[in-house]
Amino acid sequence: MAARTGGRRTDQLRPLSLEVDAAPYAEGSCLVATGQTRVLCTASVTEGVPEWRERSGAGWVTAEYAMLPRATHTRTRRERDGVKGRTQEIQRLIGRSLRSVVDLRSLGARTVTVDCDVLQADGGTRTASITGACVALTMAGAWLLDEGLVERNPVRQRVAAVSVGLVDGEPRLDLDYGEDSTAQVDMNVVATERLGLVEVQGTAEGDPFPRSDLDRLLDLALAGIEELLAAQAQALKRG
Repeated sequence: MAARTGGRRTDQLRPLSLEVDAAPYAEGSCLVATGQTRVLCTASVTEGVPEWRERSGAGWVTAEYAMLPRATHTRTRRERDGVKGRTQEIQRLIGRSLRSVVDLRSLGARTVTVDCDVLQADGGTRTASITGACVALTMAGAWLLDEGLVERNPVRQRVAAVSVGLVDGEPRLDLDYGEDSTAQVDMNVVATERLGLVEVQGTAEGDPFPRSDLDRLLDLALAGIEELLAAQAQALKRG
């Protein structure tokens, strides 16, 4: 078995940092760093909802995701003519994950847009975005409460995400780019603080894998998500 970067155990997260108020003009913000992956997440509150949402009596939470040109080893062109398929898929995943823990009616006729901008990418950008975005969103909910605009924080519980995979035949938690690019199975798991599953994205890169491996990977992911949720709680206390 190949050694992991930094000598990590197979069930160990990369070094994690959640810096709140990283963008002080936003109603909520968090700079999340997991290993060499760094994502700036900002939550912005605006009055009103999309036109199709106006008669619902509820607010809306949406997300946008972007990778800065030199977040990777070679320059990536900016998506000036509309987002590409991968970007659209990721921002929809982030939005779904956040909405799963928000009471949209208590938000009122408001929209919260969470921007996730990847500053540096080394695998797990979408999962890091969800974990950091939830912190930013929770802070924006607290801002609404402090301003007297809502009766309670619309974020009912927190949500976090992590990658897992089979690399060299063994289950590993929180894959970096090198592991992700060689994994026989690659999976992203999103879950709430009550460990309810929001989304499971799993793919075999070659031979199909048995149900027993799926169960092992899910157990590994949920244990990692519990650690991420605890880190979120500590960051929010500091905020």
